[in-house]
Amino acid sequence: MPRPVVPDDPDWPPRFEAIVVVPYDPDWPARFEAIRDRVAPALGHVAVAIEHVGSTSVPGLAAKPIIDIDVIVATAADVPIAIERLATVGYAHRGDLTVTGREAFSAPDGPTRHNLYVCAADVLPLRNHLAIRHHLRTHPDAVKAYAALKLRLASETDDIDAYIEGKTPMILEFLAAEGLSPDDLATIDAVNRPIGPP
Repeated sequence: MPRPVVPDDPDWPPRFEAIVVVPYDPDWPARFEAIRDRVAPALGHVAVAIEHVGSTSVPGLAAKPIIDIDVIVATAADVPIAIERLATVGYAHRGDLTVTGREAFSAPDGPTRHNLYVCAADVLPLRNHLAIRHHLRTHPDAVKAYAALKLRLASETDDIDAYIEGKTPMILEFLAAEGLSPDDLATIDAVNRPIGPP
């Protein structure tokens, strides 16, 4: 998702850095499992699932080597509990970063770069992540097309917003094929548009 305007965000305006897309690494699932095994005891039963999402969760897909993780809680009322428990293992809550229904965290230092989010079950950001993962895991031709697109975009820009916007039409095709509604697709499309400084 594009970086939103967040007044107290020390990384705003965003820094341009090389967008690196690498071939699939078969070690990525194990890296996810190591992170999951570290956070799961702190979360306890408040987490109904901890999911490996994003491109590193799709076998054979080229990706930025950053593990994406969704911690799923039963209801929105459980989100503050998850925030408190994640703090005990070094995760700093950053708010929703303008993606309603998804709470983002800065990860503690460790061997694997990763993004961690908390979502209540059935919110759109979670359904988005799971639907894209399902589509790519079950459509090898989509994996090839998506990898080629990401590699091309990474070679053309170091602007993460432009990279995300460039992927969005194909992502929306995947999501439409998975049955997301036109309203849901419009919401995801809007979130993936660049947000400039005020």
